[in-house]
Amino acid sequence: MPKRLSFGFFSTIFLISLLSCQQPKTDEGDGKATQGNSTKIKDQFVTANRLLLQKESDEMDAYERSHHLKFVKTNSGIRYYVYKPSAQGDSIRKGMQINLRYKVFLLNGNLCYSSEEDGVKQFLVEQEQIESGIHVGLQYLKKGDKALLLIPSHLAHGLLGDLKKIPPQMPIVYDVEVY
Repeated sequence: MPKRLSFGFFSTIFLISLLSCQQPKTDEGDGKATQGNSTKIKDQFVTANRLLLQKESDEMDAYERSHHLKFVKTNSGIRYYVYKPSAQGDSIRKGMQINLRYKVFLLNGNLCYSSEEDGVKQFLVEQEQIESGIHVGLQYLKKGDKALLLIPSHLAHGLLGDLKKIPPQMPIVYDVEVY
C-alpha cells in the first residue's frame, strides 16, 4: 500500500512539473500573451514597490512625530537631523576619508549595532562596502557633526535585512558622529 501512494504522489508531481514547463499558447503564436503577462507582472511589482515606499515613509513620519524632531527629507528618501552641528568641519564629499561613531536602531528603538561594540567605522565615502544610505546620508553632513539619519530599507539592508539583527524591509536609524 505505501508503494502505491508514493508512486502516485511522485507521478502527480512529475505531471505538474511537466505541464508547468509548457509555453502559453496564443492564437497567433507570436508570444503576445507572454508579453502581456510580463507587462502585468512588471506593473504589479511597480505597484508593490510604491506601496512599500509609502509604508516606510509613513513609518518614518511617525518616528519623526513621536520623537518631536524635524528631519530634513532628501530626494533619495533619506532623512537627516543634525542635533550637534560642527562649528568648523568640512562638508563631506565623495572620496573623503571618514571615521564614524554610530549606533544603529530599528524604528521601534531596539539597538542593533554600535561602534562601542563593533568598533569605529573608517572608510572612503562612496568607495567601500557599507550601506549605500550611509554614503548618501553623510554627504549632507560636515565632519564633526552629530546627527540622526533615517534610512529607508532599499538604501539599508533591503528585502532580506542583514540576516542577523535587522529584519527584512526595515528602515533603520543611524545615530552618527562624523570625524
